[in-house]
Amino acid sequence: MITAEGLTKRFGDKTAVQDVSFTVQPGTVTGFLGPNGAGKSTTMRMIVGLDRPTSGSVTVAGREYRKLRAPLTEVGVLLDAKAVHTGRTARDHLRAMAATHGIPSSRVDEVIDLAGIGSVARKRAGKFSLGMGQRLGIASALLGDPHTLILDEPVNGLDPEGVRWVRQFVRHAASEGRTVLLSSHLMSEMAQTADHVIVMGRGQVLADAPLAELVRAWTTNTVRVRTPRAADLAAAVGGPSVEIVSSAPDLLDIVGLPAARIGDLAAERGIPLHELTPTTGSLEDAYLALTGDSVEYRTKEIA
Repeated sequence: MITAEGLTKRFGDKTAVQDVSFTVQPGTVTGFLGPNGAGKSTTMRMIVGLDRPTSGSVTVAGREYRKLRAPLTEVGVLLDAKAVHTGRTARDHLRAMAATHGIPSSRVDEVIDLAGIGSVARKRAGKFSLGMGQRLGIASALLGDPHTLILDEPVNGLDPEGVRWVRQFVRHAASEGRTVLLSSHLMSEMAQTADHVIVMGRGQVLADAPLAELVRAWTTNTVRVRTPRAADLAAAVGGPSVEIVSSAPDLLDIVGLPAARIGDLAAERGIPLHELTPTTGSLEDAYLALTGDSVEYRTKEIA
């Protein structure tokens, strides 16, 4: 379990994280989301002792990271896959890490196979592609067979097979009762992986909820209807709680009524329907709605 209480970090006159509190429960994959500059990386660095909080506290399994006697065996961390001596081979890098904790060489071979880097294990890490470097970082995080995993953008640079492997692995780790904190900007992937979501914006927690609950709270369900009698249908379904948008003469997007009710109303009036498609909100929709006012670096929209 990871527990943050009133966590604050200031760099000079800039507050990167402000009064952040949350709990990452074991047995679930917790997604950690937020725009660039939201404070996610600073928060993760404070969890593992790389940045000292200005105030507040954060613990892993009830203890500060710096007080853990054998950190590799308790917390597996991937924050920067490039943090590797570029002149060492992947195998030597992992062996050096293992030696600091008395981890046997057999475990090095296990994580090399697990991360799929056996074919490049004797190559220097400085020659690795982005994807292979990421796999080495994941192997490093798994080396001590830790109960807690903190992974920042673990699928960055991976091919589809690697992305699926990470998804399956973290879900399996959670099913074993491990604590998993997973940061990513890939909303579609997070939607398939996370059980719970913490969203940050401008250094504060904007949401902390089960993924399905977050999507329901921050999105609307729409029913797309195509009919040659769009005006008649709009009159039939209209009401104070119903929103209707027409983007074409025969097309309506209706919010506020379920598809079944729209179909019944059309049938009662003999209105033919050529399409009746309900659409539900996505994690991406919820995320954009939630963080719309918290984006620090905003791009110009393309007309």
